[in-house]
Amino acid sequence: MSRASGTASSEKATTSRDVPQLRPRDLLSKDDCLEIFKQVYLARYFDVRLIKEKRRGRLKGTLYSSHNQEAILVGALFGLESNDWISPIHRDMPAFFLKDIKGDWRRPDRFGMSINEVCAQVWGKADSPGRARDNWSHIGSRSKHIIHSTSMLAGTIPVAAGLMYADRLNGGNAVCVTFNGEGSTAQGIFHEAINYAAVHKLSVVTVVENNQWAYGTPMELGCPTSDVADRAKGYGIPGFIADGQDVFDVYDKVMMAVEHARKGNGPSIVECKTFRAYGHGDHDDDRANKYRPQEEIVKGRQRDPIGVCRRTLMALGYLGDDAAELYHAEGKNATEATNEDFPPEVVDFLNEGIEFALQSPLPAAEEAGRWVFKEDN
Repeated sequence: MSRASGTASSEKATTSRDVPQLRPRDLLSKDDCLEIFKQVYLARYFDVRLIKEKRRGRLKGTLYSSHNQEAILVGALFGLESNDWISPIHRDMPAFFLKDIKGDWRRPDRFGMSINEVCAQVWGKADSPGRARDNWSHIGSRSKHIIHSTSMLAGTIPVAAGLMYADRLNGGNAVCVTFNGEGSTAQGIFHEAINYAAVHKLSVVTVVENNQWAYGTPMELGCPTSDVADRAKGYGIPGFIADGQDVFDVYDKVMMAVEHARKGNGPSIVECKTFRAYGHGDHDDDRANKYRPQEEIVKGRQRDPIGVCRRTLMALGYLGDDAAELYHAEGKNATEATNEDFPPEVVDFLNEGIEFALQSPLPAAEEAGRWVFKEDN
């Protein structure tokens, strides 16, 4: 695979890693598949809407876009059990509300954050998990089984390993899915943590979002092999390659890794080949257009996850011609996409979260030292 293509070839992604004849996706119902499609739209709309809100002057702070990488989040999360753990990173903000969301997006007892909590976090309000100490992803929830995100990618893999060791000692059967960029696989902590997980056969699935660029460093300057999944060979664990633009291929590979872990066989690495649509963050957008060739950007964004999912559903007979023509957000930047490009329930769901965040108060100034210094009470 060339870096500019941004994806694995379908042949390599589905045949080179011992995929069983009956794929995990084959056990999904029609309703499951349509729900997955809607969640891909939801993840995209979250990104589009926040960019629009910032340009309207209603939002401050840095945005880390997940545009063009939505299939990884939805595909990796959809098959997890409610008590499984996840460890998102900065480009995975939708993961906080996508966890355990299927069936009922507004169910209050689900093991995931509400859209109100996530939007309040983005707006830096008192009702956010971080209570205005950050406007982005440095949040988590022990009760919801979400490991707190850190800026140092791969730094949460040893935390995941520790959690899974504790879960085993307590008689549990949970799995933890961690998300990391391809650049983080060159760090020492990545190797130490996965080595430890492999030795003790811990249920840690490491999803590598290989979007070809670690900030401004191209993939070939951070990894000596063309496939990051090849790093798994050194630990004697499975290394899967998924087409990161195809939500169902991601689902297949992650579920294979999850089932491998749940049977007590230990960790896996799942490399999802994708392409970062914008800069590292919105502060890097203009610079990214200079250090990345324009033809690479165009080629990397040719296979939009929404369009890929739509074509799959049409081929399965789950989406008729009329339904397939209703919403077309693929191939459009935030400036081009409108509410009409998304299902109404997606727009309504995010509207609720944004309005809640706008109405939520700021925390009191006296609270600034909370969680920083030891408190008596």
